[in-house]
Amino acid sequence: MNVILFEKMPEGELQIIEERVWSMNMITALEHVNYIVVGGREFEAVEGRLNVDEGKLELLLVPMRTEG
Repeated sequence: MNVILFEKMPEGELQIIEERVWSMNMITALEHVNYIVVGGREFEAVEGRLNVDEGKLELLLVPMRTEG
């Protein structure tokens, strides 16, 4: 299934991080995780939406603050 990852920006708008095909194992794992690492960055998954019209799973992510 195609999964679209959206980052919620500080100003409130949404930015697409990426879109790719996920296996059913990865989608099932969402039931057990709260955090996702993509592109070396860690995000908290705060919301998901199944877009039946487009056949895509959309995930809303908020970046985690990292000490640097």
